[in-house]
Amino acid sequence: MWAGPQLTLVSSRVDNVSRPMQVSSRQNTCDVTVVGAGVFGAWIAYQLRRSGKHVILIDAHGPGHSRSSSGGESRIIRMGYGADEIYARSAQRALRLWQEFFARINEAHFRQTGVLWLAHEEDPYPVKCGETLQRVGIPFEKLTTSDVHQRFPQIGLDRISWALLEPESGIIMARRAVQAVAREAINNGVEYLQVAVQPPNGKGKLTNITTTNGRRISAATYVFACGPWLPKMFPGVLADRILPTRQEVFFFGAPAGDCRFTVPALPTWIDFKDEAYGLPDLEGRGVKIAIDRHGPRFDPERGNRVVTAEGLLEVRQYLARRLPELKNAPVTETRVCQYENTSNGDFLIDLHPDFENVWLVGGGSGHGFKHGPVVGEYVAARIEGKSEGIEPRFGLVSKAGEHRRSVY
Repeated sequence: MWAGPQLTLVSSRVDNVSRPMQVSSRQNTCDVTVVGAGVFGAWIAYQLRRSGKHVILIDAHGPGHSRSSSGGESRIIRMGYGADEIYARSAQRALRLWQEFFARINEAHFRQTGVLWLAHEEDPYPVKCGETLQRVGIPFEKLTTSDVHQRFPQIGLDRISWALLEPESGIIMARRAVQAVAREAINNGVEYLQVAVQPPNGKGKLTNITTTNGRRISAATYVFACGPWLPKMFPGVLADRILPTRQEVFFFGAPAGDCRFTVPALPTWIDFKDEAYGLPDLEGRGVKIAIDRHGPRFDPERGNRVVTAEGLLEVRQYLARRLPELKNAPVTETRVCQYENTSNGDFLIDLHPDFENVWLVGGGSGHGFKHGPVVGEYVAARIEGKSEGIEPRFGLVSKAGEHRRSVY
């Protein structure tokens, strides 16, 4: 397991009042500057501050903003990763850390919907999920199609031969969760700046970074956790190693008064062979459906975030198979977000090859959100000197220019 030391969590000050993030006017020096207040950056700043570090957290648009990979209403937290035990164990720990954090701040941003893997014939991935979950000790149920029909009759079973249910998994309400982590980090003493940062230049030890409004910030260590903006910050190193792709998401409205598409009647589901996933109607937003296949290259800053007619047609065809009673349901919301993909889907967590005190953290690759608390632990432990070495799969040298996804 790569999570590093098992940090003991203690109570922190609770502040449940919603308020806008305030731009800091305090010192220009600190122990660690974290650029990017998405799920990775916010958790890194939070964990470092809890260990006593003076931290400055910077984001150009704000935690959970609409262009970020951590934005949006919801993200799946599931334990199944095929035969990939490293991520299964990380997701298991991450769920516990998320739940402890939400309990500590007295806010409920996790929905235990269960996650149902729909398995086709000759589909080895759900089989390997079950083998890994059993080996790790994560609860799951193997269901026949008759079991699925009895428990979830609204799910169409065309081409499905069996299913695997993770009963303890579910959904993180993403935007609110990220904002809560950033808010608590600030409440605990992290300084926050909402401003863009200029790409650093040079080699050796980075002495300062400059914001676009001219402020210079000096730190002993810098962490760039700016997701799909990483290739823009470090084009010489990451332009070919991290590929942001355009991903379309659709929400469909159930008939008035029909609760069969809400929790607990409908679980979250993953249809690996069909490259699709779906979420039940949460908080009246509609049933969420998306195709998990990588879309075209996308600019997170300037890209057009209007869905395409082709994308809607493909999702409607899928919806007609999996939730046939919603085949003509109205679209209630749409969203265009992005994955920030490494060549194979493994995270990027490594020192910059040209800067001895600059960490590159990203490559969520469409599955990273759930792991935020563990990534925060992992990076903080190495900055603090509590753990050494880098998991080889997260190293920069393992990231190629040719993209062949192997982590889902």
